[in-house]
Amino acid sequence: MSSSRKFAVAGATGRVGRHVAAALEGAGHEVVRMSRSNGVDVITGDGVAEALAGVEAIVDTSTQTSPDYDAATGFFKASTHNLMTAGTAGGVQRMVVVSIVGADRFEGGYNGAVLAHEQFAMAGPIPAVVLRATQFHEFVSQMMDWGRQGEVTYVPEMRTQLIAAQAAGAELAAMALDPTIEPGTVREIAGPREERLIDVARLLADRRPGYGEVEEVGPSDPVGEAYRDGALLPGPNAKLAGPTFAEWLEAAERVAA
Repeated sequence: MSSSRKFAVAGATGRVGRHVAAALEGAGHEVVRMSRSNGVDVITGDGVAEALAGVEAIVDTSTQTSPDYDAATGFFKASTHNLMTAGTAGGVQRMVVVSIVGADRFEGGYNGAVLAHEQFAMAGPIPAVVLRATQFHEFVSQMMDWGRQGEVTYVPEMRTQLIAAQAAGAELAAMALDPTIEPGTVREIAGPREERLIDVARLLADRRPGYGEVEEVGPSDPVGEAYRDGALLPGPNAKLAGPTFAEWLEAAERVAA
């Protein structure tokens, strides 16, 4: 008798969703990759019911990149409603939602919207659990691109504990596979050590031309102060997973060589 099970990954082409799908498929299970490119739109609902037919669990990694609280919250409200409605009709047993470490320490903005996403999922008819992850290694280049001004790249003063998206994806897959996790559970996962954003940004700039001099910018508002003071760092019970940013960067360069 086959032990293969069927799962759906919302946002399966995204930064962490693709790793969730790969981990589940690597364990021998069937994965429905939910994305607009695959004909499934979690906002309009197009293709969602068909995608969730016969699925045991959903891993929701769908995201909205707008920093605006209202826009991002509207996205998460619509997507969660559509996944929950179609999932209930399709017999889905549980949902795993990716979130951000520290989301509960902010009001408004994208972090506040991510917390609302958790709450939408927890209030839905399908039992849900949450994995809060720290910033992914890929976040560093994104922040540097945003802060590039001519020959200087500016990054905010930030304490972080960067994690590989692949490590977070593997943990989300493991949670999806485990039906014994108590509904409402919120777990944290983080990289192996605390780092300053300026340090890893300078490491990246040393290896990749074009960023120029990298400078740190102090906080100008309460959100920036929270970043500086460690609001994005995990709690003492977080699961820690490598590689470090430096190890990840070296591995990426070996693959590209």
